[in-house]
Amino acid sequence: MPNHTARPGYYKNPILHADYSDPDIVRAGDDFYMVASSFNHFPALPILHSRDLVNWTIINHVFSTFNDATYDTMQPGKGVWAPSIRHHDGKFWVFFSTPDEGIFMSCTTDPHAEWSAPHCVKLAKGWIDPCPLWDDDGRAWLVHAFAHSRTGRKHQLQLMEMSPDGRSLLDDGQIIYDGALDNPTLEGPKFYKRNGWYYIFAPAGGVETGWQSVLRARSVQGPWEARIVLQQGETHVNGPHQGGFVELENGECWFIHFQDADLYGRIVHLQPMHWQTDDWPFIGKQQATDAPGQPVIEYPLPSVAQHPQGYLNPQTSDDFARGYPGRQWQWQAQPKADWLQPTLNALALTCQPMREYQGELALYSQPNLLLQKFPAREFCVTTVLSAGFQHEGELSGLIVYGERYATLALSQCKGQRKIVLIAAWMSDTGRLHQQQRDIADWPSNAPLWLRVEVKSGGLCYFSYSDNAKDWQAVTPYFAAGKGKWVGAKVGVFAAANQHSSLPGTGVFSRFAVDI
Repeated sequence: MPNHTARPGYYKNPILHADYSDPDIVRAGDDFYMVASSFNHFPALPILHSRDLVNWTIINHVFSTFNDATYDTMQPGKGVWAPSIRHHDGKFWVFFSTPDEGIFMSCTTDPHAEWSAPHCVKLAKGWIDPCPLWDDDGRAWLVHAFAHSRTGRKHQLQLMEMSPDGRSLLDDGQIIYDGALDNPTLEGPKFYKRNGWYYIFAPAGGVETGWQSVLRARSVQGPWEARIVLQQGETHVNGPHQGGFVELENGECWFIHFQDADLYGRIVHLQPMHWQTDDWPFIGKQQATDAPGQPVIEYPLPSVAQHPQGYLNPQTSDDFARGYPGRQWQWQAQPKADWLQPTLNALALTCQPMREYQGELALYSQPNLLLQKFPAREFCVTTVLSAGFQHEGELSGLIVYGERYATLALSQCKGQRKIVLIAAWMSDTGRLHQQQRDIADWPSNAPLWLRVEVKSGGLCYFSYSDNAKDWQAVTPYFAAGKGKWVGAKVGVFAAANQHSSLPGTGVFSRFAVDI
């Protein structure tokens, strides 16, 4: 639901109907910065900026490549999990985990500029969701959770002392809370100190059905007590949790969290937050005395956004200025220089050889798919393709991608260009099935307009045109599906059924997204 439908002076949740999973937030003066999980996608770790907590733009990514050749190939569900962002000692710090490698840190004095290369703070399989705290006495601490899939442990949070420069851990740590009885699947901790109390905001109960808990203690070593501060209640906002809060100069507090929206990913909500007289936080709106808060759907704007000039969503449309994709785009793996042939005001993708998946060529594990998040519940994408194919079996087009995917594409087959519809899906046994339908022949040098209209529920209707006016519908329609820990994505690609030293290209001169 677009936030511009709110009444004047109000905002409406979700503030971002896009897959910014596991968000965390920090305030620096009049500016707010958000980070989110990026999993196997590159560039990794998006940095979003806002001046009012409601309107956000992508300003950067923390890194473009990772010093690990594993990520040269697609690693669904792996990569960057649940980052945290902090502003300390004149620097911005991001801590994150990769589930099979360990805990990493990167920092910068300017979040718009280059970040330091990720530094491994701890090699550890299954240590996830790290968050630092620099205490008033100069000591530093790090709290994290455990991935049951890698460690056999869950529900637990571990605390360790950290060097003040954030580069190493100084002890073996201690378990400070086990939520097996009261907060199962406790994870995603965010660490704060306020008014003499230490607080850890942590989600529990699982992604689709969970709640937001807060732990607090007078000493960093504990004992810690827990309270549920936000849950679904009577709303349609399932599993409202996993996020962070900021406090404004006037004492106003706001909490950002996600909601799992299935194929749309983990979309972002903004909740009012207040401190009670007993120093416990309260998030959202109250339904009954002593009950946890529940999400607000529409609410007065933050004081820093009383008179916003329009609404901004993160970038979507792209004219590919100077031949490069904008910040909204991500590859499926670490990018290679030869995936692009930069040209003026167009995106020229080289036809990279398709990867085998389960013994046959398929786009499912293709690393050079260039994709962006679904930006709304309903939207339309239009792009124009000029194919510079050089070899048989080259293919380029518009794709809706997840663990099931479909593409309307142009292919080179027996010396002719053909429009094809290719779809693939996973069976209940985990077997990938593919089917291809030839749609029409296409003149070799004619540009091809491609369009997909995404309707409620992720139903995708493809069409094509030779003039961007007279559209030919393609059947059947396609029901989009989510990926591994991520929502469905839409984008473009160029591929081939064999390697070539001089591959052809798929050239896209615009990508328009209408919401």
